[in-house]
Amino acid sequence: MSGQILVQQPGNAVVTDLGRLRGPRYGLPVNGALDQYSARAANILVGNQENAALIELTALDLRMTPNSDLLIAVTGASVTLTVGGRSYPQWQPASVRAGETVAVRGIHGGLRSYLAIYGSVDVPTLLGSCAPDTVVGFGLQLREGTVLKTHAAVPPIRQPYFDLPLFRLTIERPPAGRDLVIDVTDGPDMAEFGDSANLLFSSEYVVSPRSNHIGLRLGGDLPERLTSGEVLSRGVPVGAIEVPSRDELLLLHRGRGVTAGYPVLAVATRLGLDLLAQARPGDTVRFARTSVAEATAAYRRSMQQLETLRQSVATVFGLLGIGGPPRWQELPTAACG
Repeated sequence: MSGQILVQQPGNAVVTDLGRLRGPRYGLPVNGALDQYSARAANILVGNQENAALIELTALDLRMTPNSDLLIAVTGASVTLTVGGRSYPQWQPASVRAGETVAVRGIHGGLRSYLAIYGSVDVPTLLGSCAPDTVVGFGLQLREGTVLKTHAAVPPIRQPYFDLPLFRLTIERPPAGRDLVIDVTDGPDMAEFGDSANLLFSSEYVVSPRSNHIGLRLGGDLPERLTSGEVLSRGVPVGAIEVPSRDELLLLHRGRGVTAGYPVLAVATRLGLDLLAQARPGDTVRFARTSVAEATAAYRRSMQQLETLRQSVATVFGLLGIGGPPRWQELPTAACG
């Protein structure tokens, strides 16, 4: 049974997914959730496919009320999550009754949080993705009075025992803090910077307020290119660290254009990009050199953690009858004792 959610305090929130993977072949950025690990985890925690549409909140508070029962989960940066005035932990599913207000307040220890809803929500798509694209003017930015249509409802989950948490799902949360260490691999133009390329690994960089989903601007000591030849516009990957002829590094994120003409000194790993999604203006960033093989192995470990979480969620949801025939939650209390 579908329902609706009324947004009363939109903060700075959009509905997104893991990105427009078909976009680059048509000249469009991939976009999508900047902290991919947290977005995947949020959807897994409510039993969705990892690429289901969910809400990405940046910096500001969100408040909304559904007219049907929901199951939600909030991941990413630390927040205060309340449902009907009751506090709930992050990185765990939370049951919401129809008419109860969900509030996400006080984002800290990062910049972005993710709110997933069991069954997801109904939103338009472009090339198979609902990810916003500011260049072409596509996407759903939440505003006061926005109504989201949900695809499914979950009856309120009864607590089988008093004073015991209903869910105890363990997941390794990404490190948080104002001092970030980001793994990078060598870029195609690193040799053009000679010994000065080592400045990238020995210096600290400060996140500029001009940073956004297109790229992070980082102030600090810039390596100097030894050659003066023009760099032709070419395809650049998400995570490319460019050295423009200014006083900042430019680290391209998921909203970057598919081509650029600056020398690429290094490339941030996929896990490094997730950490950078939580970087606030004024935070300090340091870079650590890694190999492609090491970066690949680290990414595979993180995906295995999410797969383990998915298996745990499937087991718990199966017992609760979520997404299938009702089981013990529908039995009389005496039968559960």
